[in-house]
Amino acid sequence: MAQRRQAGRELRHATPRSLNAGWRAPVNRADPVQRLIDTGRDRIAELLPIRYHRMRQSPFAFLRGAAAVMAADLAPIAVSGLVVQGCGDAHLANFGACAAPGGGATFDINDFDETLPAPFEWDLKRLATSFAVDARSRGMADKTCRNLARTSVMGYRVQMAALMRLDPLQVWNSRIDAVEALSGIEDLRARDREVRRLQVATDAARAGFPKLLERHQGTWRIRANPPLVLPLGGRDDATHEQAARAALQSYRASLPVERRVLLERYRLTDLAFKVVGIGSVGTFCAVALYTTADDDTLLLQLKEAGPSALAPYTRPSAFANEGQRVVVGQRILQAAPDPFLGWTHDAGDDRHCYIRQLKDPRLAMQITELSDGALSHYAMLCGQTLARGHARSGDAAMISGYMGSSGAFDSAISEFAMRYADQTERDWRLFLEAIKSGRIEASSP
Repeated sequence: MAQRRQAGRELRHATPRSLNAGWRAPVNRADPVQRLIDTGRDRIAELLPIRYHRMRQSPFAFLRGAAAVMAADLAPIAVSGLVVQGCGDAHLANFGACAAPGGGATFDINDFDETLPAPFEWDLKRLATSFAVDARSRGMADKTCRNLARTSVMGYRVQMAALMRLDPLQVWNSRIDAVEALSGIEDLRARDREVRRLQVATDAARAGFPKLLERHQGTWRIRANPPLVLPLGGRDDATHEQAARAALQSYRASLPVERRVLLERYRLTDLAFKVVGIGSVGTFCAVALYTTADDDTLLLQLKEAGPSALAPYTRPSAFANEGQRVVVGQRILQAAPDPFLGWTHDAGDDRHCYIRQLKDPRLAMQITELSDGALSHYAMLCGQTLARGHARSGDAAMISGYMGSSGAFDSAISEFAMRYADQTERDWRLFLEAIKSGRIEASSP
């Protein structure tokens, strides 16, 4: 361990930690609006106005939908050379409580659409930037924004130093209990509020999805909510329904045998198209309702997986199937992956998808509702969680050695975060101008 940590320190000669502070838009930087338009060409065109409407709400909402823009900006910046399985979109809203097998909830990363092996700094810079941008959107002073960004990096650095002392199996099996995670909030009122919210969300998650489901002729069906939830079936979308059914059938082959046995206890009852998130709007996403003879329900989400936003700038994926890329990345990064996680195998269809249990948004911590008093603790927690995810695939000792035990690395990344927050606000204003001029259309559903 000591030798690997020293090897990490020596990487500073080629890439000083201070270089992580730098950001200045190059003269030939691509138009961020055009980059968004280009990334939307393979999406469902009639849903793009919904995506752009959601992105226009604030600079933070814009950052969430602009992973491709930030990936292009990070690519030319010097890095240490230490590669991990990257999340690829590690902003603060992609962390939260996740249902754990056997009950309870863990705190973890919960979105993996952009996952690929990548320099560890890329995820960390996106995380720190997200805290700076979100705090500004809340009207906080720049000093507070910088401190939040710095806290997320410090959480990562300190946790990585602890993880390097564990053996790989201990790192792999480590978990962050969601309730225990909230107990560290210093503001007692904020702590009580967040613990109550988590308990309410956990109880609601156990109760299922009453607003999404309804009884129809004695059986459960997915409730329509146009244009966000549209049942698949009938003459107009028979092709989509057929494709979804074929994907669900082929997906079984990606599951371990024991999970296939479990899935076979259910039968497919209903299918619906469902718009989700911000960055995912415009991709093909469907919900599959499975039921048992005793009326128990299981909701699986089928989600299209395109190339990662990181793909043009890092090593090629080891997987030709983008759904498999997402699934493998999640299994590496997440402490307790969904037991129904798998991908589709349809040789006659170039649409790659992955499948998981439908995430309950009530269980994931709603960042827009997170109190200001809890943000600092949340920043530390996200940094710790990202470190745990990275340590499962990367060399914790070398990463820790490169970062060091002082706050020099924290300061450099937080400086980048503030500079890139400025860039995000400039890009967001350009985006608003593009909507105003009619270059792109934004409309609410």
